[in-house]
Amino acid sequence: MRIFTVLILLSLFSCDQSRVYEQQVDFPDKAWLVSNQPRFEFEIKDHTRNYNLYYTVRNSLEFPFSRIFVTYTLSDSTSQQQKKDLLSAYLFDQKTGEPFGDSGIGDLFDHRFPIVTNYHFDRPGKYFIQLEQFNRLDTLKGIMAVGIRVETTSQE
Repeated sequence: MRIFTVLILLSLFSCDQSRVYEQQVDFPDKAWLVSNQPRFEFEIKDHTRNYNLYYTVRNSLEFPFSRIFVTYTLSDSTSQQQKKDLLSAYLFDQKTGEPFGDSGIGDLFDHRFPIVTNYHFDRPGKYFIQLEQFNRLDTLKGIMAVGIRVETTSQE
């Protein structure tokens, strides 16, 4: 039985070879405060490759809007800003109100949205992405967690 469990775990970890970094921050009060701007640090070792950067959102049905607005800032280890933009993504269908995303437990839904795709870093080193909710409310209810995922693109 132990060998079977080890094989399953190994297969799960080997399926995601493109992942360079993935981390999320949970919000204890089930709300994203405008003052809470999570900052994620990751390292790029191979700057000859291209990367896809994503932000992740876990929300509940308590989220009051159909879409979320997030500003991201990508900077390098010297705090030099590389990119910054306002992104919007739908968490619910505008007309029906049906939730999008992968259903987790009960009324929780997980999403992954692109920040930038096929991005080339000029040099190896540490980089940072900071996320800020921009829905114009100080407290954005129904957002349980946000995170970042960095992965290599497939090269031929």
